[in-house]
Amino acid sequence: MHTDEIADHAFLGDCHSCALVTRDARIDWACFPRFDAPSVFARVLDQDRGGSFDVELSGLQDTRRAYLPDTNVLMTTLLGSDGDLEVTDCMPVRSGAGGEPVPQHAILRRLVCTRGSVRVTVTCTPRPEYGAVIPRHRLTSLQTADVVGGPDAIHVTANRPLAVDDDAVRATWTLVQGDTVWVEAAWTPSHVVRHPADAPSGPSMARRLEETIAFWQDWMAGCRYEGDYQAEVRRSALVLKALTYAPTGAVIAAATTSLPEELGGGRNWDYRYTWIRDGTLTLISLFVLGFDREATAFKTWLERTGAGRPQDLQIMYGICGERSLPELELTHLSGHKNSAPVRIGNGAVKQMQLDCYGQLLEAAWLYGLAGGELTEDNWQFLAGVADIVVERWRLPDQGIWEIRDDPRHFVHSKLNCWVALDRAVRLAEAQGLPGDVARWAAERDLLRAYLMEEGAEHGWFPQAVGMHTADASALLVPALGFLPSAAPEVLQTVEVVRRDLADPAGLVHRYLAPDGLVGGEGAFLLCSFWLLDVLIHAGRLDEAEPLLATLLSHANDVGLYAEEIDPRTGGALGNMPQAFTHMALVTSCASLSAARRGLLPPPEATCDYAEVLLGLLLTAREAPPQPTRA
Repeated sequence: MHTDEIADHAFLGDCHSCALVTRDARIDWACFPRFDAPSVFARVLDQDRGGSFDVELSGLQDTRRAYLPDTNVLMTTLLGSDGDLEVTDCMPVRSGAGGEPVPQHAILRRLVCTRGSVRVTVTCTPRPEYGAVIPRHRLTSLQTADVVGGPDAIHVTANRPLAVDDDAVRATWTLVQGDTVWVEAAWTPSHVVRHPADAPSGPSMARRLEETIAFWQDWMAGCRYEGDYQAEVRRSALVLKALTYAPTGAVIAAATTSLPEELGGGRNWDYRYTWIRDGTLTLISLFVLGFDREATAFKTWLERTGAGRPQDLQIMYGICGERSLPELELTHLSGHKNSAPVRIGNGAVKQMQLDCYGQLLEAAWLYGLAGGELTEDNWQFLAGVADIVVERWRLPDQGIWEIRDDPRHFVHSKLNCWVALDRAVRLAEAQGLPGDVARWAAERDLLRAYLMEEGAEHGWFPQAVGMHTADASALLVPALGFLPSAAPEVLQTVEVVRRDLADPAGLVHRYLAPDGLVGGEGAFLLCSFWLLDVLIHAGRLDEAEPLLATLLSHANDVGLYAEEIDPRTGGALGNMPQAFTHMALVTSCASLSAARRGLLPPPEATCDYAEVLLGLLLTAREAPPQPTRA
């Protein structure tokens, strides 16, 4: 019984790297020691060459699984004909100084026979360097083995005997009710020699599991979200924390690379990096959850990464601020379900995308509203960004969707240029900061006129000026405070998006216009949440409620979301788990909670959705907690 769908995966993490686990307890994706490092297990991208870490139960009939409460520790129960096996998986992590996560760079597995008698086989087949290396396997003691290849070493330890052959560490044990086996696969650089005496014992592995549970539960105790949909929001919080690279504060877009947006298609991208445009959504979701420390860490990453000349700002960076992310195709891997190519790096890194300027200044504006301090250096950089927008907003670009086609005058890009100048003016005026405010204001007003007269010339906002094609990113026109949610142009845009891009349940495609790539893709979950937000702020809760129910129904069995959904099958598509899907869930649930309580501005009011939400949060933190609704 093997499970190979994208949605079949649960997620483990230690705030440095991560792993994916299938429903039948197979680890088929893991990178060490960083999210963006070459994989050690990548069966999800090639069943033959990728490598995996399997637990197989003889006579398996069914499985069930769940996370331990308020943790990223997974418990999978394998139900067999003669007995049941409980597999508890984690990437060991403990709290260090100041609560910082201290990882072990390992995958730890506890196997417990809970009924009858079971015959279980554990197979560990690391394949370093994205499956390019078949390493050397060597038994170092009765219960330890080293797997060394290229720059990586995996040290396998169990509290029962192990065996090795040419391509795997294997062991088969018969367990009876009450028996417990510990197995760990720990990474080190290949030049590090680990002696058998240094291997963890059963009691020390038990302690690591306890420390990991305590780390996650202690962190979740700081969650201050008090709105509706507690379970879904709290799971999203745990996903976002695990997708955060603790040493820098960067939040990666997704845990994986090259999971396809269409089975058999070529839209397979590496998302293990951080996009500037996600900055606003990252900050506001963290503030909604009450994790101000993580928000500050991400803001610090933004300012450190963007340091230098404003004109050199990129759309994305590596998790430590790397600017060079060369895109390569790994031709030796067949891809998920033969969906080649498999790519690492991302060639869009050097594209011009004007929207990143607006999102950076919006993030700075929200951070200041939340009580954060903008330093003189921060403002000098941001003012420089505003000056760049004045110089560049009339240029076409590749847009939010990073098209690999001729640049266009995307409405979303121009909208964010307006946001950049509007927030720069508001920041300067609110805090008495220096800058060419009169020029920014004048160009902002020219942008407004351009968007209204040429962008919405047909009474609604299309993908790009001069086109008559729908694009879901136009749903952000009211969200960013450009027009009220009840404005005729907004209402008409909603109807066109629903007509041209949505299925009957409300699942929304990004766009259906040519973009320089072949093949198709699924409905984009982030866009569906954007539609939900417009309906909420327009006061159309009778339409918003069922749409949210639909979106929540597309989580997998442990509450995780990929990037997209196939509207025909309901199957997950794209990289998983996807950070901005979980971020959007958090903010949309918070907005609907506020709307149910009559706390949102009227639909006729022009408002920045994120700013409204932040204001409600700051007010709520000064008031006694209110009862929540399930």
